[in-house]
Amino acid sequence: MKIYKYLLGAAVAILALVGCEDTLDLQPRGEQITEGQLLSDPAAYEGLIAKVYGGITLGGQGGGDADADIQGIDGGFSSYTRNLWKLSELPTDEAVIAWGDEGIQDFQRQQWSDGNQYIRAMYSRITYQVALANDFLKNTTEAKLDQNGIQESDRVNIRAYRNEARFLRAFSYYHGMDMFGGMPFQDETTDPKIPGQLIERADLFTYIESELLDIEDKITPARMNPYGRADQATVWMTLAKLYLNADVYTGTARNTEVITYTEKVITAGYSVDTSKPYQNLFLADNGSNGSQNEFIWTINYDGLKTRTFGGTTFLTHAPVGGKMDAGNFGINGGWAGIRTTPQFVELFPGEENSADGRELFFTQDQTKKIADQSKFTNGFAISKFKNVNVDGTAGSDPSGDFVDIDFPVFRLADAYLMYAEANLRGGGGSTGQAVNYINILRERAYGNSGSNIAANDLNLTFILAERGRELYWETHRRQDLIRFNQFSVNGTWAWKGNVQSGITTPQFRDLFPVPAEQLNLNDNLIQNPGY
Repeated sequence: MKIYKYLLGAAVAILALVGCEDTLDLQPRGEQITEGQLLSDPAAYEGLIAKVYGGITLGGQGGGDADADIQGIDGGFSSYTRNLWKLSELPTDEAVIAWGDEGIQDFQRQQWSDGNQYIRAMYSRITYQVALANDFLKNTTEAKLDQNGIQESDRVNIRAYRNEARFLRAFSYYHGMDMFGGMPFQDETTDPKIPGQLIERADLFTYIESELLDIEDKITPARMNPYGRADQATVWMTLAKLYLNADVYTGTARNTEVITYTEKVITAGYSVDTSKPYQNLFLADNGSNGSQNEFIWTINYDGLKTRTFGGTTFLTHAPVGGKMDAGNFGINGGWAGIRTTPQFVELFPGEENSADGRELFFTQDQTKKIADQSKFTNGFAISKFKNVNVDGTAGSDPSGDFVDIDFPVFRLADAYLMYAEANLRGGGGSTGQAVNYINILRERAYGNSGSNIAANDLNLTFILAERGRELYWETHRRQDLIRFNQFSVNGTWAWKGNVQSGITTPQFRDLFPVPAEQLNLNDNLIQNPGY
């Protein structure tokens, strides 16, 4: 199933969500049908699970994020992946942004408040996704299927969709736990009209873990689902991420489990092609040019079928400006927004002249130093995401507005790096194997084995830098810096703390605030310390 083709089939509209307690109502669009009529059609369930996926992919139910899913913010600004990227990358050494939209530059400065519109949008997106998954699960119990006359022969797919809905719910709760700590808890058994009770961070960790462990052997086996749908390996990667950061979330390290679950992923048949350029992973045809063999899970985009200003459309247009030729990116123009910091540039030996093929800087008339965040030419630009195919042709949208690039949520390279880190942190495994995994990535990066490392080169400082070089702009950096205690009280980069050279910030910045709006809606919530 190409998930972007189905947005609720018979056309179910989901009410825009501001608070997590808002009701999800099924309302007909076009032909007037009842909920019972809809749910008695076995084909409708494919459209319903597609909406749960679509909530991560798109900002609304119309082209260009029209008919937005959440209120209070422009539909194009509201999409899940775009806000996840902003909150994961802009507060770090990997990105700065030139735009002056209210609250956007507060991320680089680490000076956000509980009124920040992008933090509010991310929080609402998470609760919206949980609500979508809950609604699907509530309407697909065996009792509900009996009530709606769904035959046994039609239930196999629906049961598979249920496991994917449970995964997608756990995935969003994982982001909520990571960014906000505790969250208002709702599942398919709770009344959506009643505000969710606060579940503390450590308890939410336990819930997410239990959900993933329960569906691990129920969801479709690794690499057996159509491209873009969650499967067993997606569950394994999320568990590995959960365990890698367990010390942050619960105070107890779980590195042995990181080794266990990254090994499951690594031995599931994925591969890194060292003969192909790193940038192939981020081109318009990355779902078919061989890169898909490395991808464990992607959020799929199509320039004709997923017309959103979030996702990879944002990641392709926003970094293009100055002397950059938008035509080389397969788009009709750049938005002159995001660049990178001098400190990130310095992760690459030789900086802009690095032999590392992952160094995709555009430097013509761009200064490395950032004297003014609002000037696009301050800071090296990055040309990582390009809406062109391997053969140089542009993506499918003839207007050049929307892109075809699939966003890699999880890929094998990350599993390699997590294995190596967990080995260094005492989780077991083999140091020799860890070195081998790192060298596979470096051979692709350098085109040869000349920059391979030895066991005595492998340490945690190297791992953090290598994760930056390999995974930049893929929504991992904030989490990585927090795990290495480099996000707030340690580590400095341009404009952190609103000082050009950068200063440290208080540790409470490791969590975002609960949006003030949510506190007003739900008396069960408690503001995070420091806000």
